[in-house]
Amino acid sequence: MAFAAKSGGLQLAMAVLSLCPKFASAQGGPPYYTNDPGTPGDLNWEINLGYMPFYFQGQSTSHTPDVDINFGVGSRIQLTYENAWLRVKPPGSATKFGLGQSNPGVKWRFYDAGEGHLSLSMFPQFFLNNPNDAVRRGITSASQTFELPFEVSDKVGPVDVDFELGYDFVHRGPNGWVSGLVVGRDITHKLEFDMELYNQGTFHPWQNQPTIDFGGRYKIHSPIIFLFMAGRALRPSSSNQTYFLGYFGLQFLLPPKSYPSDLPEHAEQK
Repeated sequence: MAFAAKSGGLQLAMAVLSLCPKFASAQGGPPYYTNDPGTPGDLNWEINLGYMPFYFQGQSTSHTPDVDINFGVGSRIQLTYENAWLRVKPPGSATKFGLGQSNPGVKWRFYDAGEGHLSLSMFPQFFLNNPNDAVRRGITSASQTFELPFEVSDKVGPVDVDFELGYDFVHRGPNGWVSGLVVGRDITHKLEFDMELYNQGTFHPWQNQPTIDFGGRYKIHSPIIFLFMAGRALRPSSSNQTYFLGYFGLQFLLPPKSYPSDLPEHAEQK
């Protein structure tokens, strides 16, 4: 049932997006869970600040905010650190606040055929508990994870596609996996629209959390981009299947770069 919903959603998204005018490439990364092979560029920064709500039946967790800092080393390597201040509302008890798991990582784009062509990367990351009381207070899980995903991006007809698949090596918990697909394109010079199918789960016991979401990026003015996304689980909502998830925030690209829409009109036409 979930597979059928995913296939139908993907076909619909490809059809709708193919009718939109094309200006530039869509990409994974915030506001999406799926990553792509892109990196900020040598000595450049990409900083994402977002509010991320996850609502389940009788409980919720929110990143208020989620802080994602990326730094480029050369043209193909990215250093990453991510963490969040969590608001956790367990079923039947008071709301709790605390620091989430630290998420350092290194992305390496080991193959790049150029703009609009095939790119491949790997993005090993750790999810580590901090020396605070978050585990004891039930804010974060006691398990810690080393995640090894691979990313692929390419152009399929008029649509840009990003795909990610990874394995989770978990300490004090079952090993698992992640997979994600983002399809989309730029509607104007400033606005990008995408659809994402994402899934994560464990092997023993077997369980997964398939989700679908729609979102985009709006270039306010260099170096600020507005990020937005909203979606839900592909299964009926429950204690571990969301009835709403989202991302709303800002991306800062430093040093600032000029977007096509920021240039004089005669410059855009060249």
